[in-house]
Amino acid sequence: MPPWTELAAEKKQRQLKSIPQEWLVSTPPDSTLDVTGFPETCGLLTAREIEITNTSVDVLLEKLACGEWTAVDVTTAFYKRAIVAHQLVNCLTEIFVDRALARATELDNHFKQTGKVVGPLHGLPLSLKDQICIEGLETTMGYISWIGRYAEKNAVLVDVLIECGAVPFVRTNLPQTVMWPESFNNIFGRTNNPYNRSLTPGGSSGGEGALVALKGSPLGVGSDIGGSIRIPSAFCGLYSLRPSYGRVPYCGALNSLEGQDSVHSVFGPMTNSVGGVKAFMKAVVNAKPWLKDPLAVRKKWQEDEYNLADHGSGKDLCFAIMWDDGVVVPHPPIRRSLEITKAALEKAGHKVVDWKPIKHRLLADTTRNIWNAASAEDYMITTSVTGEPILSRFCLIGYG
Repeated sequence: MPPWTELAAEKKQRQLKSIPQEWLVSTPPDSTLDVTGFPETCGLLTAREIEITNTSVDVLLEKLACGEWTAVDVTTAFYKRAIVAHQLVNCLTEIFVDRALARATELDNHFKQTGKVVGPLHGLPLSLKDQICIEGLETTMGYISWIGRYAEKNAVLVDVLIECGAVPFVRTNLPQTVMWPESFNNIFGRTNNPYNRSLTPGGSSGGEGALVALKGSPLGVGSDIGGSIRIPSAFCGLYSLRPSYGRVPYCGALNSLEGQDSVHSVFGPMTNSVGGVKAFMKAVVNAKPWLKDPLAVRKKWQEDEYNLADHGSGKDLCFAIMWDDGVVVPHPPIRRSLEITKAALEKAGHKVVDWKPIKHRLLADTTRNIWNAASAEDYMITTSVTGEPILSRFCLIGYG
């Protein structure tokens, strides 16, 4: 066996040992495709933990802020459900239970002593895609060559989230190179879709998509350049946002194709409610990330803008639908969903117009050429350290 397989096996073994043995369960056979209901029937979670993990982000934050639920209880509940999710669909990379519970305990002690929350995300467990560095942890980004590389400091976003009171508690799977709309690598293997385990959850933030869909995390952070938040959110039935570039700090995180700044990757939230998307974005923006990351946009949160105060407060809006881009015609189910959306918008009193694509093939070809410029060299340099194979379908196109 080539040496890189030994490195991968050793890393997987360390991952397994990081899971509390009492949280391992007997999972359904592979023939059971839809496993979304399994976490609540497996017997690991108590009735209260099921209630906690089924609660939306905005309500979770309210209960944490008033002391009805403790950060330790909420973190433990989601951690147990995350471990069950991992056993079902292989969605996690880094698991650090003791560290997360220690952080939750600190937050609870602060609340007991002061009666105040640390920040707007006080006590909320957060999952992070495995390119967002956390001090003292490995960040492999799906590369065997990066096993053993421990972060010396947090990515700026992690510092911001901790300042807001959040509890980072797991990191999630992605494809080798990040630049692909699926989630498979030579270290952790393939992540599957919890609604149908014979299908993909999408990518490149597929670990986040599968985990949040199974309610193993109330809110995850993915990255997106060409669909890597939007694809898994669509495949897994989640609410999410690909923010504008610079709205969420990226400094200190890892990525492929460093220096490619024609089409930027961004971080954004993935969750089970619109309230969760707002809670994340408002907390991050109000933390003034531009003071820690000079490329972050210096723009404060504006509640009036969120509520569309200058646009009729959300009434009588105009929406555009692009039925196809002149290159690819959507399959009938996609077309049907667009028609259902149009009917719902018109019923609500909004105007819907057809969006006519302009030079979409040229735009797509130009973007692909930008991503492909030296991409093969980038991947080969990284993998050459251990000789791991580059997964061939990742070489020519990027989405991460």
